[in-house]
Amino acid sequence: MTVTLGGAPRTPAPRTARPRVEGDWLLVPAPQDHRPFRLFCFPHAGGDATAYTPLARALAPVAEVWALRPPARGGRSRHPMPPDFDALAGAVAEALTPHLTGGAGGRFGFYGQSFGALLAYEVARALPADLRPALVVTAGAPAPAEWAGRGTRDLDAAELLRLTGLEELVRADPDLAELALGAIRTDLAVSATYRYRPHAPIGSALHALAGADDPMLATTELTGWAAHTRGAFGHRVVPGGHLLATVGRPGPADLLASLITPLTGRQDPAPSRTDRSSPQEQPC
Repeated sequence: MTVTLGGAPRTPAPRTARPRVEGDWLLVPAPQDHRPFRLFCFPHAGGDATAYTPLARALAPVAEVWALRPPARGGRSRHPMPPDFDALAGAVAEALTPHLTGGAGGRFGFYGQSFGALLAYEVARALPADLRPALVVTAGAPAPAEWAGRGTRDLDAAELLRLTGLEELVRADPDLAELALGAIRTDLAVSATYRYRPHAPIGSALHALAGADDPMLATTELTGWAAHTRGAFGHRVVPGGHLLATVGRPGPADLLASLITPLTGRQDPAPSRTDRSSPQEQPC
């Protein structure tokens, strides 16, 4: 349909679909009709699904983001967090299983930041081999074998809020700050229960990212992820701090699009973004 304003025909811009909640565990911030590649995104400690809204918009139409809604925050404030990391990974795997199909030939991927990166990997490992993601991208996290010795368990919630760069967002609102600190404390308690157990590597392609200005992760720690996959492996340093995708910026949208596009069979070039995340190191 066209409309005429001042004698000049104009085609109205397409409507943006409203965010959609899928059950308790998932938010689709920018639904798309053409069933593209699904990228399941896992928030950092204390984070919520809404942090991935800018990334979801930036990745369209290459991919559709399905963001995890952890318990004990936001719209799930009355839902209890599972008692330990294994229970959390199992609950997430169960919640995701009905949705691990869709466009792009049924292929899908996982992206996680910090605590969410560890959870994304362990959920992938908990799934049956024929339901594992084609792609796992971890950001701002040491490999599982190294996490057990460090992780975030030695940090308190306030320190983590500062190091992730989120302190300024909540400083002016004491109630919001307390909610954020409560969610971080909940996730740190779950993180402290994580125990690494040697296992066979997964077959998914795995790419480990770190922000060039991350105060919590040395870029040399990325190579440890190579031992956890039999598939393609790459590691890159990208612009940013500990959290790459936030409520205020999409993060490594171009890089993610470049990793996803070959998996979909599409020939479309990666979308151009204002928040570019070109690699500073070559993938190994």
